[in-house]
Amino acid sequence: MKHDTVNKYNLAEGVIWQQILIFFFPILFGTFFQQLYNTVDAIVVGRFVGKEALSAVGGTTGTLINLLVNFFVGISSGATVIISQYYGAKKHEDLNTAVHTAIGMAVIGGAFIMVVGFLASPIALRAMNTPSDVIEYSIIYIRIYFTSMIANLIYNMGSGILRAVGDSKRPLYFLIVSCFVNIVLDLLFVIVFGWGVHGVAIATVLSQCVSAVLILLALSKTDESYQIQFNNIKIHGDKLDQIFKIGLPAGLQSVMYSIANMAIQVCINSFGTDTVAAWTAFSKIDGLFWMMMGAFGVSITTFVGQNYGAEKMDRVKKGVRQCLSMCMLSAVILSMVLYFAGQYIYLMFTADTAVIEKGMEILRFLVPTYFTFVFIEILSGALRGMGNSLVPMLITCLGVCGLRIVWIFCAVPIKPDIKTVVFSYPLSWVVTSVLFIFYYRHFVKKIKSQAAA
Repeated sequence: MKHDTVNKYNLAEGVIWQQILIFFFPILFGTFFQQLYNTVDAIVVGRFVGKEALSAVGGTTGTLINLLVNFFVGISSGATVIISQYYGAKKHEDLNTAVHTAIGMAVIGGAFIMVVGFLASPIALRAMNTPSDVIEYSIIYIRIYFTSMIANLIYNMGSGILRAVGDSKRPLYFLIVSCFVNIVLDLLFVIVFGWGVHGVAIATVLSQCVSAVLILLALSKTDESYQIQFNNIKIHGDKLDQIFKIGLPAGLQSVMYSIANMAIQVCINSFGTDTVAAWTAFSKIDGLFWMMMGAFGVSITTFVGQNYGAEKMDRVKKGVRQCLSMCMLSAVILSMVLYFAGQYIYLMFTADTAVIEKGMEILRFLVPTYFTFVFIEILSGALRGMGNSLVPMLITCLGVCGLRIVWIFCAVPIKPDIKTVVFSYPLSWVVTSVLFIFYYRHFVKKIKSQAAA
């Protein structure tokens, strides 16, 4: 194993905005193909099975899956941060130990989520008022989906390791391969074999196994300090403590997001199958925005982590400012595209006019407010890159999740319509953005004063 890691993935050198974009685009395309997994599922069942099946592969099932998966992904972000900091500081032995601990976490976490999800999901689906004509499909889809959890988390953790050392290209390549496997199997299982919801779920499981195998091969075949040796995979207590210190707040933040979204989904479910199907399709279109925000968020977290580890605070501040500008511009452009082209995109999912009409009502209300979320993603990502995840979690839980839940329980009963429900999003984004701006400025000043002392 080499301990003189090459500099081709070093984000602590070079032109800042170029370094961020070079790292950003592979993540963006990778997130696009990851989003394509469930989007293709929705398109295939929506066009070839029906709106009940369309509602089943997103909506409530997606909310429950995200509740469990995003909790682990949030925790795993702690591994990404400490690995990027070790890489920037050239602490190769610590880096290697952290990598093996991270993969061990993925295996254990995947097994736990698989069992809990399989057993608890039918109860949760009924508790969330899933429409009676949708729930049978939903239970089938989600139970099959949860069998892929070990593979799912291994890929997410492995790609996080590669991105932590600045390699955002190989996770993209692996995701492209598995995504095309998913598309081919979706078409084969649903259109040729007629397996319906079973088919899209099995296709997703198999394709996620492909991505996990590819990521493990990449990590085991490298001769760099992040190489995995399978017989050395185990949990190292000191590294686990560091991962949880940074990652647990992010995981809890994801849970709070999911709980807030579950409250919203319960409201959506009460409006009937047409609205559930419209919301499901919108969530796939809306995914274009979230994958872009997520790509910028991962980019700035890794950029800040490497530069903070290398004690280059000036590059950290410049990088955050430049990333904010690029992210804001991207959000505005995407909002305009979706606002004017959204109706044509809906036709990919369904030809049902009632579903499309309700979907456009949601889309044209929400997409013009996307720009209000930008500060949350970039500033929280920068703070996590500097090892500070507790306060960002508290700000997000109060400003986004808490406020959203209060709005749902207080405002929606007064005016129970879809616009009242979705207004909770821009309301919470604006409040939380203001909180993050003030806290980020305070934290950077604190670091500067500590360095001077």
